[in-house]
Amino acid sequence: MASVSLNRRVFLQGGAVTIGGLGGSFAARAADERSLVVAIPSNPSTFDPINQGNHDAMVVNQLIFENLIEIDGEGRRRPMLAKAMPTISADRTEYVFELRDDVTFQNGQPFTAEDVKYSYDYMLDPTHKALRRSVWTNIESVDVLDRYKVRFKLKTPFRPFLDYMTKYMGIFPAGSREKYGNEVFQQKPEGLGTGPGIFVSARSNDVVEFRRNPNYWRKDSIAWDRLRVRIVSEEAARIAALLSKSVHIIGAPPVRDYVRLRQARAQGITGGSRPALGSLMLMIHNTRKPPFDDPNFRKAVSLATDRKTIAEKIFNGLVEPSAVPAPASAWWYNAKAAEGLAFNLDQAKAYLAKSRYASGAEFELLYSSQGYLLDVGDAALFIQASLARLGIKVKLQPLETGQLIEQVFAGNQASVLMAVIGPSDPTFIIQGIYTPNQVMTRSSGYSSERLNTLLADSFRVDDEPSLGPILADMQAILAEDSPSTWIGAIHSFNLWRTNVQGFEPNTGITLRLTDVAPTDAR
Repeated sequence: MASVSLNRRVFLQGGAVTIGGLGGSFAARAADERSLVVAIPSNPSTFDPINQGNHDAMVVNQLIFENLIEIDGEGRRRPMLAKAMPTISADRTEYVFELRDDVTFQNGQPFTAEDVKYSYDYMLDPTHKALRRSVWTNIESVDVLDRYKVRFKLKTPFRPFLDYMTKYMGIFPAGSREKYGNEVFQQKPEGLGTGPGIFVSARSNDVVEFRRNPNYWRKDSIAWDRLRVRIVSEEAARIAALLSKSVHIIGAPPVRDYVRLRQARAQGITGGSRPALGSLMLMIHNTRKPPFDDPNFRKAVSLATDRKTIAEKIFNGLVEPSAVPAPASAWWYNAKAAEGLAFNLDQAKAYLAKSRYASGAEFELLYSSQGYLLDVGDAALFIQASLARLGIKVKLQPLETGQLIEQVFAGNQASVLMAVIGPSDPTFIIQGIYTPNQVMTRSSGYSSERLNTLLADSFRVDDEPSLGPILADMQAILAEDSPSTWIGAIHSFNLWRTNVQGFEPNTGITLRLTDVAPTDAR
């Protein structure tokens, strides 16, 4: 991952990038153009679709690059660049996609099966060090069957394959990496996607600007002519921008302001929420660093965490409390495993007494200062106070989101409080954090051969009766070892102006903006 920047060092080098031939500045736009302005809390780490590590900022990647299938706002799979969902072989190792024949890249180049093969082959090449390569290594080959038909051959059955395809990839033109170089993908991807938004310019910590793709394959689906994604790290500033009508939609609003403003229609504001599929709020402990190298200490921390109070008092019901890596409302939730980690100070003290840190311990807890996916600052203060009752000293360390992600991916933290989200598959977070050779493996430093075996078993089945017991056993192992303190599943929630049409919170949290526009945009 050395080639991937997860902070501002690569992304625009603190300056501006502009594509002069794509319509000029927003200040000079015609008076009758439809404009949409949204605000998110942090910079994109890159525009490269195979290297984006920031889910809030993934909105900019998804405006440019698209996938064969997508997840809609309700969390359902549907075809995107594919004509239909794939034909799957009986042994579930071959997926054949018929592709749309009416798609062109923003530079006018026709989209074909060669582009699909090229994109996946490039990402899978280990020399390119793609951030998300680890979730795709079960692909044996990508074969072009004809101009608009492509086949994926897998090494073994892999249940999450289609879910992963909706999020951690993007199709780019054959030969484009060699022609333009990685810097163009990172900083100014002019014409390299099939999506609704054509990149115009970007300024770090300020704004990313797009114009409407006039040749977009979804005819008449784009509701805006110009789109600005503003980077507004301060929560109060995002709220102020919404109140002052400077922006139409904001991501990651502070919970207290969301609760206060979501029904403030007199001020021209509304809001909404829905469960974020594949999401968890948790403390990821580095089990290779003290004091989290002791499982009894880890259990003490988990038992001292009052998830119900955090969910109800701090997040006003926008977090569904769970002591295991599964939503309490999910069919695969292991209630028995969760009960063993339920809030109990007496048991917490007993586990602490059995640990190597019975006389007390201290550690640094990282969290994002920019409200990444969810503002966890108040929860961090609550956890600090809760653990102080056990004699555990917690030093809180807020970091800018890019710095936080960089530290966590490298495994430099003792513990971090954060929200994570992925595809809706129930094993994605488990695989990504607690198994070898994954994007976040270093963050936990955890290893369990039994867990690895169960994960592999889970990939081979797709029905609830077969999958349920496997998922329950995985939760039981993780509850026993407690490499993390799980807080609960999060909701996606946003605030927006009442004059905005077509917007709704997305189960994947990332803003969906193609068919969204204010009614008075002209």
